[in-house]
Amino acid sequence: MQITDDGHHWTTTPITADLLRGALDLERTAHGILPHRLPARARAQCADPQLAMVEAQPSGVRLVFRTRATAVELDTLPTKRLYVGAPPRPDGVYDLLVDGVLADQGVVSGGRVQVVDLGAGTTELRPGPVGTLRFTGLPEREKDVEIWLPHNETTELVVLRTDAPVTAVSDRGRKVWLHHGSSISHGSDAASPTAVWPALAAALAGVDLVNLGLGGSALLDPFTARAVRDTPADLISLKIGINVVNADLMRLRAFGPAVHGFLDTVREGHPTTPLLVVSPILCPIHEDTPGPTAMDLSAFGEGRLLFTATGDPAERASGKLTLSVIRDELARIVAERAADDPHLHHLDGRALYGEADSAELPLPDRLHPDAATHRRIGERFATLAFAGDGAFAGGGTVAGGDPASGDAR
Repeated sequence: MQITDDGHHWTTTPITADLLRGALDLERTAHGILPHRLPARARAQCADPQLAMVEAQPSGVRLVFRTRATAVELDTLPTKRLYVGAPPRPDGVYDLLVDGVLADQGVVSGGRVQVVDLGAGTTELRPGPVGTLRFTGLPEREKDVEIWLPHNETTELVVLRTDAPVTAVSDRGRKVWLHHGSSISHGSDAASPTAVWPALAAALAGVDLVNLGLGGSALLDPFTARAVRDTPADLISLKIGINVVNADLMRLRAFGPAVHGFLDTVREGHPTTPLLVVSPILCPIHEDTPGPTAMDLSAFGEGRLLFTATGDPAERASGKLTLSVIRDELARIVAERAADDPHLHHLDGRALYGEADSAELPLPDRLHPDAATHRRIGERFATLAFAGDGAFAGGGTVAGGDPASGDAR
């Protein structure tokens, strides 16, 4: 125990796996612990810098413990991104939940900075100091505390300090929902980690989330399928399609077998787990125009982030993929497989965000939803998947709460 000038009697607790939820691997670094959302074997099979960046951004990863502490400090080493020619990005947000209710938010300044020059195609990592996140005024009673790490900022965990001892939280009997998807599932422009749409849906349904939303990297990679296969889960959803178009990665001939192979691998580890395949939400630039997706550099030079589709619609005839083609193919594949797999289900992504939603809440950069749209998608998914005759009906308690709104879970 350490007594500091502020009068707190600080207890330091090692950050170990039993205090962390939502990570598939923990890497020891020179500073502390780096949570990963893909296991080491998967990371070793792909040298893509985009994948390396996003899987180390801890979307859905949180520290969970029980304590009487009224003050909590967490030292972290964040890695922030700075795009040359664009305004600085805001610091990543940490959400503090007390007994399932959002109680406070904070940021950690400082840290490393990854400088990205899109024009030159270069990146540079600049060193920076460890920073401290501090929450005070917590209720003086036994309580569950969750610190959700920034969904869009690589975060090394250095030291956890509290003014009372902490213990790991025992199993609360909740089902585990594992979700895999693209940057939209990862968090894109969500306001904070508990405001990412899968986190919102999990809170509403009363389930524990493992979020394998990987920005730009939901590409039907076999190593991701094996990660899903090997991760304990009671409910699984796979949101497939937009990144395949973004990257112009494959043609229709390869896409169908790749989906089958991904599902086959998941079923090796989860033969009867409810499995929901979700097709892309509406994205007007790619409904009928293939990829690749490109950043509008002229808009970027003006400080605006916009994306555009650069493919030729005429190439659909030769198998180039669009979102409308992918939706049809996913619906066909799931319908065929469901004849022998009664636990396999399909959800058209336009039920989460469709034409009317696009008119009301257009995608600000033409590709990613804003905070209000994340909320809408999360609420709709909770209803469509967890309630009524949804794929996960009975898997949660949809009448539960929402930490972002302050409702009890």
